[in-house]
Amino acid sequence: MTTPHHPSRDEIELVDVLAALGHPIRLQVARALSSETECVCGDLVPDVSRSTMTTHWRALRESGVTWERPEGRKIYLKLRREDLDARFPGLLDSVLAGEPSDA
Repeated sequence: MTTPHHPSRDEIELVDVLAALGHPIRLQVARALSSETECVCGDLVPDVSRSTMTTHWRALRESGVTWERPEGRKIYLKLRREDLDARFPGLLDSVLAGEPSDA
């Protein structure tokens, strides 16, 4: 398995982060990751198909919102809180604190 591309901290763009977190499922994932150090992809949104979630995982990773770490047959996700807080102070807390919508 190849290592997925993650943008460096300096490459993370505000418009990409907001676009990624603007989708209800991806926002739900980010909220779930905000209270954990690392989670297995399939455990976060078990009621959504794997093919659909693959698109959401990629959007979160490529925007710089999450890290993906493959280990065997599992993929672990972690919120890039430190990088996002350094690039856009207070943004992540503000977005995650908003009212959850029905996905």
